[in-house]
Amino acid sequence: MTFTGLAVVLALQSHAETLTPGEAASTLAITVVGTLLAVFVADFVSHLAVHAKTPSRSELAHMARTSFGAFGAIVLPLIFIAVAAMGRWSVETSLRASTVALITALVLIGYLAVRRVKMSWWKKVIVLGAEFLLGLAVVGLELLAHG
Repeated sequence: MTFTGLAVVLALQSHAETLTPGEAASTLAITVVGTLLAVFVADFVSHLAVHAKTPSRSELAHMARTSFGAFGAIVLPLIFIAVAAMGRWSVETSLRASTVALITALVLIGYLAVRRVKMSWWKKVIVLGAEFLLGLAVVGLELLAHG
């Protein structure tokens, strides 16, 4: 969801001067919730395909926690947009801060993923660097698309 949030924030940033904080927050939240619902449905359907039966109550709860737990990826951007709603920042500043926070989150998530993996430290640095560069590539592509 971090990449989804990043793509939405960048798209919003391209016309931030015409957005209210409410419009920015609702667009981000609706897009992410829609994506999470799609992930949940895909998880449910894949369970049906693999096991030829519906998931148990505990399996369904696990699927829901896994899918909807990813909503946490946009909490900080929503807080930044709330700061704009209070008049402390502009919408553009809140979206810029959200971009930085989401790219930082990508690197932190990557670090948490590789810290216990049995590989040399320099390979871990390469993995984290690649993830950071991928985040910057998303920023670059969005800027190209939305000018």
